[in-house]
Amino acid sequence: MADLRYQRNFGIAAHIDAGKTTTTERILRYTGMIHKTGEVHEGAATTDWMEQEKERGITITSAAVSCQWNFPTDKGKAIPETKKYSFNIIDTPGHVDFTVEVERSMRVLDGLIALFSAVDGVEPQSETVWRQANRYKVPRIGFVNKMDRAGADFLNVVKQVKEMLGAKAVPLQLPIGAEDNFTGVVDLIKNKGIIWHMETEGMTFDEIEVPADMVEDVNHWRAALVEAVAEYDDMLMEKFFENPDTITEAEMHEAIRKATIDLSIVPMMCGSSFKNKGVQTALDAVCRYLPSPVDIEAIEGLDPDTGETISRKPDAKEPFAALAFKIMTDPFVGRLAFFRCYSGHLDAGSYVLNVRSGKKERISRIMKMFANKQNPIDFIEAGDIGAAVGFKEIKTGDTLCDEDHPITLENMFIPEPVIAIAIEPKTQVDVDKMGMAIAKLVEEDPTLRVNTDEDTGQTILRGMGELHLEIIIDRLRREFKVEVNQGAPQVAYKEAFQNTIEHREILKKQTGGRGKFADIIFEIGPADVEFLKESEGKKNFQFVNALFGGSIPKEFVPAIQKGFDTAMTTGVLAAYPMESMKVTVKDGSFHQVDSDAMSFELCAKQGFREAGKKAKPVLLEPIMKVEVLTPDQYMGDVTGDLNRRRGMLEGMDSRANLQVIKAKVPLSEMFGYVTQLRSLSSGRATSTMEFSHYAPAPSNIAEEVMAKQKGKLKVED
Repeated sequence: MADLRYQRNFGIAAHIDAGKTTTTERILRYTGMIHKTGEVHEGAATTDWMEQEKERGITITSAAVSCQWNFPTDKGKAIPETKKYSFNIIDTPGHVDFTVEVERSMRVLDGLIALFSAVDGVEPQSETVWRQANRYKVPRIGFVNKMDRAGADFLNVVKQVKEMLGAKAVPLQLPIGAEDNFTGVVDLIKNKGIIWHMETEGMTFDEIEVPADMVEDVNHWRAALVEAVAEYDDMLMEKFFENPDTITEAEMHEAIRKATIDLSIVPMMCGSSFKNKGVQTALDAVCRYLPSPVDIEAIEGLDPDTGETISRKPDAKEPFAALAFKIMTDPFVGRLAFFRCYSGHLDAGSYVLNVRSGKKERISRIMKMFANKQNPIDFIEAGDIGAAVGFKEIKTGDTLCDEDHPITLENMFIPEPVIAIAIEPKTQVDVDKMGMAIAKLVEEDPTLRVNTDEDTGQTILRGMGELHLEIIIDRLRREFKVEVNQGAPQVAYKEAFQNTIEHREILKKQTGGRGKFADIIFEIGPADVEFLKESEGKKNFQFVNALFGGSIPKEFVPAIQKGFDTAMTTGVLAAYPMESMKVTVKDGSFHQVDSDAMSFELCAKQGFREAGKKAKPVLLEPIMKVEVLTPDQYMGDVTGDLNRRRGMLEGMDSRANLQVIKAKVPLSEMFGYVTQLRSLSSGRATSTMEFSHYAPAPSNIAEEVMAKQKGKLKVED
């Protein structure tokens, strides 16, 4: 059994173009896994293996790689001893369209390197990634990349992390020089400078004294660092007030480690991955400060039979428990399920229980993944990440466990799609192939939803953005050889109730013999704000059973709940799904013979349609958070264009000779925006966009949308 204290499972996440894949590539070079560094812009990066990734120079799918890092454990000796640390690293995409890749990686990782561009600082997608890390309580290290670029400012990024992300960012280093003069860093713990040798690709470095012009700054930030971690350790606090110089390096490292794992601080480092500077010190920091699987508390889950909370420790002797966090279709080995093993030991060829399906599955082979290459292994143990082949049925988020000790682990949050396109196969040959291809893509990507438009017979694909759907169509053509015609993108609208009303619904059907009877008195309206906060990411249906005195037998209550739950998928205005809803069942009656569960379910559905019309329904449209970077001279044109698109400007800022415009704009107005922005700014402005929230659509827009939708729907009276 491997010593889990020397295992690190961490990810690299950030905004678009902050340098995640470049950093991963450097890590693989320094750990000896590759012997030539591949660059993203040349389409040669190890973790960007998909054709679409190579062509576009972006990461689309998260890739897992494993490597080992020799970390000096005893610097006091003439020849320091080194300890081999095992790393499982996941490189994630930056585009918000592929945000589920980040989400599912965060769910299974123990730590994170959050990358920031030294020039651009905290950007919209940085905030999204930070929220995801907060959701799963992932300890993180901040790495400010691109220190060699014009406009680089390390301390400004540290300030933004504090102000914009609400984190206690504490610098562990200060850069020596910046932009073209960035040569190294000063280590605030050691009080020494590090200068990397460029002729060895940054493999070697010199330790130097702190440059004379930096002594004052170094003293200031070193005191700030000691103060930040002294708060976390009483003994250090005493030393800090008596004589800060007596605090040893080992004590500092220990205090920083505790504070990082406890999410109290975020250690901040800097470098330039492309220029081979700073990546090794970041790897040392991963070993020193990020948690191993044994530092994380035992994972909790539910007993599928009793619903009681049970836990599993990260120990190979415990019963096996793992979470499948990603499904991938490989042309050679078939369906690959990536999973994180939380406890126990699993041999290749043995059986596991899939708790969701309740079926036993035989794991024919277990692999360690290296991007898209598989290295077979005989077994996997607690704390490790691997992939398995042999599943007949598996979905993202499934719990795999020991048959005799079942447990259900918490699933991950899957964001709702906001955009849709209609597709249809070009030829008869494509018809059958398309069904199989889409089934595989949906299995891989839980944010991709598919349904069929009953009137037109077209297949509707729903996803996270234009780029997401563009990549899906491209994959259909290339990987599955399916040619399709596609329609214009459509917005995924929703509906909501504004008022809470009381309603009585009676279902009576008598057709000879046993009839159907149900009578429900209920309140229907918007869900409570507190409930929505608590159920973030889950279905926003709040059901309250306020029945008393046996007016409706309790065995019929689940049927009533199911009826309302099902009805939520088609709203009363234009059959769009409901955003949120609260139903309180207060009273009713039943018939000894004619009442059954089906009667109450049908009554609830009927009641939803009738009561919903009176609860002041409203159409909601997705609102996007847009950030535009533009040179000064195009400010007027850009803001004018955003206003025309019903945008609400939220603020302007300047960043490295560019103006930053922040706005909230309805998604329906943002199609083709990138092309328009390029023509407005002679190609010099850039923009990023991510989903913000749903808001009521203006009445003229709502009427237009509903008229179109009703034209497509068969109106049922």
